[in-house]
Amino acid sequence: MDPFVFFGGKGGVGKTTVSSAYAHRCAREGVDTLLVSTDPAHSTADVFDQSFSDDPTPVDGYDALEVMEIDPEEAVDEHLLGIKRQLGDQVSPAIVNEIDRQIELAHQTPGAHEAALFDRFIDVMRDADHDRVVFDTSPTGGTLRLLSLPEYLGGWIDRLLEKRESSVDLYEKAAIGNREPRRTALGDPIIARLRDRKENFEFAGETLREDASFYLVANPDELSVRETRRAVDSLADRDLSVAGLVVNRLTPEPDAGENGRGARFLRDRVETERERLAELESSFDPPVVATIETRVSEVKGDLLDEVAAELDVPVDAPA
Repeated sequence: MDPFVFFGGKGGVGKTTVSSAYAHRCAREGVDTLLVSTDPAHSTADVFDQSFSDDPTPVDGYDALEVMEIDPEEAVDEHLLGIKRQLGDQVSPAIVNEIDRQIELAHQTPGAHEAALFDRFIDVMRDADHDRVVFDTSPTGGTLRLLSLPEYLGGWIDRLLEKRESSVDLYEKAAIGNREPRRTALGDPIIARLRDRKENFEFAGETLREDASFYLVANPDELSVRETRRAVDSLADRDLSVAGLVVNRLTPEPDAGENGRGARFLRDRVETERERLAELESSFDPPVVATIETRVSEVKGDLLDEVAAELDVPVDAPA
């Protein structure tokens, strides 16, 4: 099994429940596990009845499970503050105020959250000393934008590097007589920063392709099936394959002898859900690795054991 496991899907399908159950099972079987929540509506605290933060926190009652909840707003603030500090050291004081203004505007621009979160993803993947890292991701659209960053920003950084190196080359050629050139490519801090970013994106892209498994959580309804199909296709376009589908919140079938209004409704509902389940099993390349029935109460404690047992997802630690 790969060291990094992602659970994604449409909002509200039960990604947190499934990812928590899988992390629970890994830890119970002795695999040192870190569960990372990147969904702004953090629910891992509800599952384990414990508060978590941006730092890995041991879960009460476990010997091999830690949880961290990444706050997107805090990640954006730290990301932009880091940029501000670096630029402040590399430009003249005359334009520092303008840089501050532009960075404040950047806080609300599309993509700021994804870029900041992706930096945190890279930090976790580089620094985590756990055998298994399980990601409970944000709803599908945000996750796909996040996973596309190595492809899109990698090419963008290449073009920035080319322009910056050309600019530095012109500065060197403009040196007159014995005067030292104002900049050299060897010591240019902006080129160093861009190369560092490029290396991070290359590391992330390679890790996602070679050391990560992706599972999509779906509900047995038409909207969820459609979004799951789009997600499978989008991940395939990025050379990321889906290892399996988890179908969550199936309606339990009433006993054969029951024929009241509620029982008839449940039978009709079960019939519709079976059609959606059959579609997921027959028309998708990734296999269905779990079918999980709706529980009458929140999935935690003993119910977490039950859901974990229904997941046909490998647990063995990577070599």
